[in-house]
Amino acid sequence: QLQLVESGGGLVQPGGSLSLSCAASESTSDDYAIGWFRQAPGKEREGVSCITHSGGITHYADSPFTISRDNAKSTVYLQMNSLKPEDTAVYYCAARPGFCSYNRYAYDYWGQGTQVTVSS
Repeated sequence: QLQLVESGGGLVQPGGSLSLSCAASESTSDDYAIGWFRQAPGKEREGVSCITHSGGITHYADSPFTISRDNAKSTVYLQMNSLKPEDTAVYYCAARPGFCSYNRYAYDYWGQGTQVTVSS
């Protein structure tokens, strides 16, 4: 069973940057797409960005963030710059076979989430 572990969250001031990582428990040479989602208090979980095994990228909701992956390290990254208070949320990574999907129910595996707080 694939396990995902997010890291890199924290408290940052508006305009600051954070780099999130999603480490997989096994080689991501398998054909998994990895998506980043976020959930703010009282809101639905929403898609941020997704990347396929071959590097195809899909951004959701005009996401300004940069997604990348290193298959040799079984890790996917989300570089977040120019952060705003409305970016405050728990960020999750999730995996599904094949192509990306905005539908969170299409993902089979989820990490535990990492808190990102943007506040002065």
